[in-house]
Amino acid sequence: MDGTPSFDAASRLSAFDWPRIERDLDNRGCATLEGLLDPAQCVALADLYDLDARFRSRVVMARHGYGRGEYRYFAYPLPDPIAGLRSAAYPRLASLANRWNATMKLDVHYPDSHADFLARCHAAGQTRPTPLLLRYGPDDYNCLHQDLYGEHVFPLQLAILLSRPGEDFSGGEFVITEQRPRMQSRVEVVDLQQGDAVIFAVHQRPVQGSRGSCRVNLRHGVSRVRRGRRHTAGVIFHDAR
Repeated sequence: MDGTPSFDAASRLSAFDWPRIERDLDNRGCATLEGLLDPAQCVALADLYDLDARFRSRVVMARHGYGRGEYRYFAYPLPDPIAGLRSAAYPRLASLANRWNATMKLDVHYPDSHADFLARCHAAGQTRPTPLLLRYGPDDYNCLHQDLYGEHVFPLQLAILLSRPGEDFSGGEFVITEQRPRMQSRVEVVDLQQGDAVIFAVHQRPVQGSRGSCRVNLRHGVSRVRRGRRHTAGVIFHDAR
């Protein structure tokens, strides 16, 4: 047992309005899932941060120019809520990912099951798990970035806020920027409460413009935490080299 409450990811995900989620992803490049985890599940995941045996590595962001704060990549086996969400959310997103790639004329097709996609990653040498737990304190932030990690990239991922805004911390808003050809960047600030998740585009997505469909480039990050401590879980579907 990993110390986190049991979580039936497939049942929980089935409660959401997936046509709405797909529309939001098409229109804005992100969509929210309110109350994906309950408070006890959030606290249990955040409490894993100091358990070294659960992680394969720790990154102090300031050392690499990534921002301030730190994060840890989970080791296999992943904690139940993360592993369950990874396998259960992937099939719901794979059809959208394939449609996006077809629209962008990218010759990549994603299999129906996450196990089959991971087998593709592992055959290419991408064998290290990428789900992570992030911890921010006062004045910490995460620079705009993309979580790519190798040749095989699934174009959507999730971030789940584990802390309580206004109580555990203030500031620390989740931010997405989108750069369209010949236009200035568009910024989306995603309002999350404890247990809410945001699904968002990792790298690029198609957008319909006046001259037809074009690819837009996205990055995501976290604004400065002004007070307290903020924990987030990241669910990335591809593994890393």
